[in-house]
Amino acid sequence: MSIFSSIIAREIPADIVFESERIIAFRDIAPRAPLHLLVVPKTEAYANVVELAAGDPALLAEMVAVGRELAAEHADGDFRLIFNTGANAGQSVFHVHAHVLAGGLSEGSLGQE
Repeated sequence: MSIFSSIIAREIPADIVFESERIIAFRDIAPRAPLHLLVVPKTEAYANVVELAAGDPALLAEMVAVGRELAAEHADGDFRLIFNTGANAGQSVFHVHAHVLAGGLSEGSLGQE
């Protein structure tokens, strides 16, 4: 079970900003920008965005739409959407998730976890 599954199960607290039947979004605990949210599908079936795109492209599109809506709601609508895929790319939680970053970006703000 990933840390995200524990957040979804409410075993670990998080500052949740969005939740639907298939997706949850919450503030990153180590933000790299004034707005740094994680958009996470509630399923553990996909370790990374490549697996998600192949297995459930509609869920991927839903994640992108949620990211866009959250950036409009919490920032000026401009945002970066980052998926780290693989340990060498900075992925440390192998439960697919998107980083939504907006506002002035800090040094090292590539969405690495």
